[in-house]
Amino acid sequence: MTGVYRPRHPERTVLYRVLFHYFDRFLAEYESRFEKEYGFFRPIVKEVVERYLDCGNPHCGFARIRCPNCHAEHLLMFSCRTRGFCPSCHSKRLEEWGEWVREELLLDVPHRQVVFTIPKMLRLFFKFKRRLLGDLCRCALRSLTRYFDIAAGSELMPGVIAAIQTFGTRINFHPHLHFLVTEGGVDEAGLFHKVPRIDDSRLAELFGREVLADLVRKELLSPEWAERILSWRHTGFNVHSRVRAKTRTEAERVGKYMIRPLLSLERLSFSEKEGQVCYRYGNEPKELERMDYLEFVARTTSHIPDQGQVTVRYFGLYANAHRGKVRKASLGPFPLRMVEDELRRLPSKGWAEMIRKVYEVDPMLCPRCGAKMRVIAFLTDYAVVDRIIDHLKLTFVADKPPPPHIAYQEVLMAAEASAEYFS
Repeated sequence: MTGVYRPRHPERTVLYRVLFHYFDRFLAEYESRFEKEYGFFRPIVKEVVERYLDCGNPHCGFARIRCPNCHAEHLLMFSCRTRGFCPSCHSKRLEEWGEWVREELLLDVPHRQVVFTIPKMLRLFFKFKRRLLGDLCRCALRSLTRYFDIAAGSELMPGVIAAIQTFGTRINFHPHLHFLVTEGGVDEAGLFHKVPRIDDSRLAELFGREVLADLVRKELLSPEWAERILSWRHTGFNVHSRVRAKTRTEAERVGKYMIRPLLSLERLSFSEKEGQVCYRYGNEPKELERMDYLEFVARTTSHIPDQGQVTVRYFGLYANAHRGKVRKASLGPFPLRMVEDELRRLPSKGWAEMIRKVYEVDPMLCPRCGAKMRVIAFLTDYAVVDRIIDHLKLTFVADKPPPPHIAYQEVLMAAEASAEYFS
């Protein structure tokens, strides 16, 4: 049952409080402390964080909503719509994307999730050259299509949705790929051929050779080192394809997992004693990652995509060039539906509908009488906005996180003092 809307308070979350109070300090210390590990500072990071800090802030404007029956009113704050960083806005986009994928894109055939990972020693290339992530995606695609061709004995075109992820369970830098792949592909005659269960080790071998060859071509890795890596018993290249989706609904669920947000706000907390951020990445008490505030900011912002970087890609039957050209075909229990014209993306869902889907509350439901409320104004003029805020005595205060442990501060002071004498 849909509940009554209650204003969200991003300023109360751990993520917001840390960024609000420590982002400026992070910028000041970035070059000396984080540049070596995370590379040159990217301007997109500052832009995205500033937009996120305005998300849900009444001072940035809001919609005025009124009930026509009892004349009750409330304000709905504007969102930032940042890509891949704001948990609230990302969740709304995820619901919209999932519905489009299920209703307009996915073929009515079983799918598998195929996860591609690379060795730790190669991650640095992708940390400092983010454009290589797109090339990594194409390497995985070439290895997958080659595997399908070998398995089927003919050239097949599968449907592939590829998601590029840069984060691991501990918010660390861990570039890897999630593919949602049809269990087979279409031949030149338009017939869908099912491919037997994927041999992960064989596909990992093909993937490793593609990636190493690409790095050699770009002169980032010597041919000798590439051959040495391939000679190892455990190269570090890995493929996992055990997750299977039999229906479009299951495939949608897998797809939404593939492009999930960076972190869960419910798993974040403060360590009051140490003055650190704690992130619970597992269910066991020991599965807790502790970070000081600046390190937390560095980790989270490092996963913000570059300007124009595409993190979700479509290949084969799901590529724009082919989605409208697939003919109806059938092979036993694997019917392939007909697509006459180019698939049209569903129109963007209204903000009210997105809130209903994500938070299971209706922002247009009157909390007093239950009638349907209406938007009577969108307020963006700062002078008017400030007068309303003062009149309603609205507050938007992000409390400062707990201070760092005093002992830790003393260690830092001692180190600074000794440096004065020995530098």
